[in-house]
Amino acid sequence: MATQTTPVPRAFPFVRAAITLQTLTIFLQAVSAGLLLTTSYGQTLHSVGARVMYGASMLYVLAAVLAWKPGGGPVRPVWEASGFLVLASVQVVLGVAHVPSVHLPLGVAMFGLSVLALARR
Repeated sequence: MATQTTPVPRAFPFVRAAITLQTLTIFLQAVSAGLLLTTSYGQTLHSVGARVMYGASMLYVLAAVLAWKPGGGPVRPVWEASGFLVLASVQVVLGVAHVPSVHLPLGVAMFGLSVLALARR
């Protein structure tokens, strides 16, 4: 008697790598925010880091779309990645506008959510 097995979902290492990069860049933004307060080069480092973090969020969207559409993966990571890109956009606007009362807590929330997304992959 043959037993039926459910197919194991395929892994998408590019998505995991993109989430890892995003999580790392968000963490480095927290470090550079501390340097922003204590060193002369902190502002430059934080500004460059913001661009890198935004690029990592875009890479996450790209990886999720590539895993979903041609790769046959679920659509949920696309929505999650898009949400992160929206949060990153809001974060950049708040940083440029110098609204630390929202910018800092949002950064902490983004890091927590990114760690959570990474743990689920």
